[in-house]
Amino acid sequence: MNASDFAQRSPHEVMNQPQPLEDYNLLAGDLPLQEALVREGAAWALDDIRRFGAELGSRAVLELGDLANRFEPELITYDRHGRRVDQVRYHPAYHELMRIQTESGFNGLPWSSDRPGRYVARAAAYHLKHQVEQGTSCPGTMTFAVIPSLRVQPELAAQWEPLATAPRYDPRFLPAAQKQGVLFGMAMTERQGGSDVRSNATKATPASTAGPGQPYLLDGHKWFCSAPMCDAFLVLAQAAGGLSCFLVPRHLPDESVNPFRIERLKSKLGNRSNASSEIRFEGTMGWLVGEEGRGVATIIEMVRHTRLDCCIGAASLIRRVTAEALHHTAGRFAFGRRLDDQPLMKNVLADLCLESEAATAVAMRLSRAYEEARGDEQARLFSRLATAICKFQSTRKETEVAREALECHGGNGFIEDGPMARLFRESPLNSIWEGSGNVQCLDVLRAVSREPEALQTVLDELALARGGNATYDGWLDGAHRMLGDLADLEYRARHVVEQLALGLQASLLVRHAPAAVSEAFVASRLGGAHGQAFGTLPRGTDVDSIIDRSRPVTS
Repeated sequence: MNASDFAQRSPHEVMNQPQPLEDYNLLAGDLPLQEALVREGAAWALDDIRRFGAELGSRAVLELGDLANRFEPELITYDRHGRRVDQVRYHPAYHELMRIQTESGFNGLPWSSDRPGRYVARAAAYHLKHQVEQGTSCPGTMTFAVIPSLRVQPELAAQWEPLATAPRYDPRFLPAAQKQGVLFGMAMTERQGGSDVRSNATKATPASTAGPGQPYLLDGHKWFCSAPMCDAFLVLAQAAGGLSCFLVPRHLPDESVNPFRIERLKSKLGNRSNASSEIRFEGTMGWLVGEEGRGVATIIEMVRHTRLDCCIGAASLIRRVTAEALHHTAGRFAFGRRLDDQPLMKNVLADLCLESEAATAVAMRLSRAYEEARGDEQARLFSRLATAICKFQSTRKETEVAREALECHGGNGFIEDGPMARLFRESPLNSIWEGSGNVQCLDVLRAVSREPEALQTVLDELALARGGNATYDGWLDGAHRMLGDLADLEYRARHVVEQLALGLQASLLVRHAPAAVSEAFVASRLGGAHGQAFGTLPRGTDVDSIIDRSRPVTS
């Protein structure tokens, strides 16, 4: 199509505007995710996840993601008679997305099944669902992640786990015993400390007898409490023995409402469908999970699993915006050619596809490690360190890719009518939630200091790709030298962690991806054959093959 073609058409006819990317299967066309699903041990789930991908890619479900964010949650502090109720009202689109997510059955799969590959199957389903809408993923993530921390206190786990893993969405504000399924949230940070939870000021006093599993009365506040309409929360508070972890339900055993004051909802950059709140405890009852003074050690497994979902979520959003860019440029003409036929645009698109494939590969590999960690010490050490490494890298690339993908749309990407503005606003969240970049880097240093053998598990993973690419082998030799230099390590932590993250991605691609992908990734990310911007892949890169692996398939 060229300028003369347009000149012969009516000036009022809508031309050269792609159709929206909808009514497509989110899994079809995503070869990197399909291959990772099989490679990491969940081939048995492929058909179910393919059906889930078709449901999620329908126009009706994609529209739910838009509606849930256009019509934001509303705080209802008092009822019409002046009674304090502290509830949040959501748009019906939010509830429908929560229903789809929960009743798919994938979220509780790692805990309700012993089938090998269950973590990977759940990760793939989450990867697809998160592409539709991110705010509803938050309570899903917390409900998934709470189980290992709950199991520290077996009698509480026996009471709550069956409901938390049930594939039933029940949004009614009722005592848990009257519900078909429950959701969990968490509340750790306070305004004076943020990530420095040791500075928390919320106090916990025994209601009667002190000790694990016993009720305490909490007084204080939380600066961030996501999804305050969840049925129960894990909360950190200061007891006599130090910072401790408590299970705080919205309803008490006698079915009365637990004091849980929602002070206000946060006005956020993105993730608007999800109500994030400031809350106040005034004689609020919470049950001690684990020992007093072991709050961080108790809740850390929940935090680790939410960080895993940050890695999966980052890969998911990177995939969604890349798919949108591929689709738009395939249906738009400029200067006599389709946009995606133009060499410079191909360079950009292939670069985005490399980021998407790398982020997906490492997220799925991490998911397998989490499953293996339940019975393998080496896998536990690897997942412990690799999660912080990959959260640092994938979540930071998420925003960069979203910005570049938006630019591929030109002005069409900047308006609120399409999905790109919402996706761009969403893109910084995973890098901030559960610890920003510096927190992840310091966590890597802390993990290596406490368990030096964890670093060896990462090096062992990197070594699996030795011999597959000469540039990678040279980088790996340099990485060993870098890790041997301990001078100013905290100052250099971002560089060290970034290199380890790139190495993990490269190792997976060298071993498992086609040569066109692995060679381009290694040359550009580790070999220096890349500029500071996307679209600076070196000459000779097989951009067509890279793009074809990620092009969404529409009917």
